[in-house]
Amino acid sequence: MKASQPSAPRLRVWQSWRGLGAWNYYFLLKFVLLWQGYLNFDALSNLIFAAVLLFPLPSLRVHRWRQWIALPFGLALLYHDTWLPGWRSIVSQGADVTGFSMGYLLELADRFINWQWIGVGFALLVGYLFVSQWIRLTTFTVAALLWVNLSFLVTPFFASKPVTAAVQPTVTAQPVAASGTDNKVNGPPTDANLSAYLEQFYQNESRRTVRFPDALPADAQPFDLLVINICSLAWADLDAVNLSTSPLWSRFDYVFSNFNSATAYSGPASIRLLRASCGQPSHHNLYQSAGQQCYLFDDLARLGFTSQLAMDHTGEFGNYIGNLRDDADMKSPLMSQAGLGHELTSFDGSPIFNDGQLFTRWLENQEKAGTARTATFFNLIPLHDGNRYVGSNKSADYRSRATTLLNNLNTFMDQLEKSGRKVMLVVVPEHGAALVGDKMQISGLRDIPSPGITHIPVGVKFFGMQAPHSASPMKIDAPSSYLAIAEMVSRAVDGKVFTSPSMDWKTFSANLPQTPLVSENENAVVMEYQGKVYIRLNGGGWVPYPS
Repeated sequence: MKASQPSAPRLRVWQSWRGLGAWNYYFLLKFVLLWQGYLNFDALSNLIFAAVLLFPLPSLRVHRWRQWIALPFGLALLYHDTWLPGWRSIVSQGADVTGFSMGYLLELADRFINWQWIGVGFALLVGYLFVSQWIRLTTFTVAALLWVNLSFLVTPFFASKPVTAAVQPTVTAQPVAASGTDNKVNGPPTDANLSAYLEQFYQNESRRTVRFPDALPADAQPFDLLVINICSLAWADLDAVNLSTSPLWSRFDYVFSNFNSATAYSGPASIRLLRASCGQPSHHNLYQSAGQQCYLFDDLARLGFTSQLAMDHTGEFGNYIGNLRDDADMKSPLMSQAGLGHELTSFDGSPIFNDGQLFTRWLENQEKAGTARTATFFNLIPLHDGNRYVGSNKSADYRSRATTLLNNLNTFMDQLEKSGRKVMLVVVPEHGAALVGDKMQISGLRDIPSPGITHIPVGVKFFGMQAPHSASPMKIDAPSSYLAIAEMVSRAVDGKVFTSPSMDWKTFSANLPQTPLVSENENAVVMEYQGKVYIRLNGGGWVPYPS
């Protein structure tokens, strides 16, 4: 009878350490991305995840099960650590995405593939497989995770105490001050201070308003106000396609060189523009009712201006026209688009009508109307990402579309000059196209309102004046936003600038309202504080915007 074989000694829990194995590569890749500024690294969550993977399990089978079960959690944590849109943003934009054409969806998917980083990932994988033959990498991974967590904890611990924002009592709205930068928060950029600064900004803005006169004087001169709101046009886009020095910009009387659109999406941008008579509200309050004095076109309507609405698209995508009706109080009927040609098709398959023909139709309508006071809101989208020429499935080249649009505007300005009509033209893009991506977003993605997207060119031009124009446009370099436009309109509302034999261009634009850089989408806030830009995603903590 054979003697029974002695059983293998049973390992105790604290003797069952097995290391991170292939998860070392996962963390190595994250460290490299963090070092390059491509991650919004959640240090504590990653440390906890590593602890779960390291917790000793005597059973080798259970340990292997854990490795596989951890995969979806690891992928979710990786997504959480990226700058990609959060689930709230995906849900909120989901209905719009379903309207994209299949070709545009495939094009967007291709942009998410960064072949350079795929190559880096492969090189890191080879390096990991080679080094792991001789070195126990788990020790270095855990040490790095502990160091990152401690660095995040120690830095705020030694920072100065948060500065409490001085909350001023609510006061009756007064004529707008030149500057909106009287914020009392000026301590180090801690989470508390940055949040306090943002809250103080909103409080300051809630008290700012542009006062239009109760009535026009008897000698007021009728004129047309024409506001052209262009989708996807920022200084960064113009620089990318070498159009920032286009002759068009030299034709304006005023050019705002430091204007912030305050958002990266069309609906909110147009609503903010049409509510320009009051200070900048938060994204949430943008969709709450505002005082009647906040709606720029309502202010003008009370002074006898007839409101008009014109677009080169249907306005159906994203319920754009519905948002104008509900949240910007734009009740005017849409100018007829019947008979207009179209060379471009939108990213959702709908037609984009010829802007040159649209401008000509508007001018013909104005000439038929005579000298009545009008205020017209134009919205143009030929530069939107994913637009394509009729008959093509490929996105049209941005530069060619931008050149066509600028040429159409240039021709329209020629027509206005020849017509002799008194017109105040204000060109205000909605936001940029994000032609050049950054470490946070790929090209074309605008979930985060980065400065490159919200820094837009704004021009103001007067036609039909008796006074001579300056040889070159006057640049307004102060940080500005929509309140400055409303103020400029209010200064011209009596129309006397058109009949005066002389014009003091500098005095007319003096002491315009200034607005610090604060931009928002639904789940992201980007803000300048003490000369540096910070970002907060999904209500989390503030981090420096990666450069």
